[in-house]
Amino acid sequence: MVFTQTDRADVKEQCAVGRLIKWKPVLICCFLFGIFSSVHIGQNLMATGAPMTIAQVHYSGGGDWYGDATVIKNWLRLLRTRTDIEAADDRVILKLTDHTLYQYPMLYLVGHGNIRLTESEVEALRDYLMNGGFLFANDDYGLDKSFRREMQRVFPEQELQPIPNTHLIYRCFYELKGLPKIHEHDGEPAQGFGLFHDGRMVVYYAYSADIGDGLEDADVHPTDTPQVRELAAKMAVNIAVYALTH
Repeated sequence: MVFTQTDRADVKEQCAVGRLIKWKPVLICCFLFGIFSSVHIGQNLMATGAPMTIAQVHYSGGGDWYGDATVIKNWLRLLRTRTDIEAADDRVILKLTDHTLYQYPMLYLVGHGNIRLTESEVEALRDYLMNGGFLFANDDYGLDKSFRREMQRVFPEQELQPIPNTHLIYRCFYELKGLPKIHEHDGEPAQGFGLFHDGRMVVYYAYSADIGDGLEDADVHPTDTPQVRELAAKMAVNIAVYALTH
């Protein structure tokens, strides 16, 4: 299901702003109605005057942070063509300790196997998330154990919580039954997990789903059917709309 112009009132009720949104008005609405928990990210974003983009995290230790090279490019194209979000053409790569961190409302983290954040990166990510930022982490395969360990360092007082299929992230733009299963991995069901701050989900973690692989250029994973790729596309749009409006 795709929400149309006539569904704007329903989408506003569900997502706090309508589907057909421009990047700067999104930030202004979020700021006025308190959806962003901090002034800082909203101010820095509006001050740039640039289209919205998604920053891929270049973390320091372990893991192939550089994977999914075509994911964000295709994700941003989906936002430009399926919504009125003013999105850039390609990703930005940054370290969590970069001074430009607060210019980006969304971060994308990916990898296989072991990852490790430095203490400075842990502190920077915690501050970013507590001040209005959002992190989407994609389990490319084998990321689970180390990602959970690092998130425990970021928020020691909580653990990743299962996100029910009724959560708004699965229906704020497209109506989905839950997190789509894109790649088999070990055959476990796709599961979404989250971390929260002051009632706002600040981390969304896709386990055993691999949304990123479904967003890559078609020749990267040629066995992915168009139907599977469409499910990944819809989930990606939902994640971005949710992150920008909550």
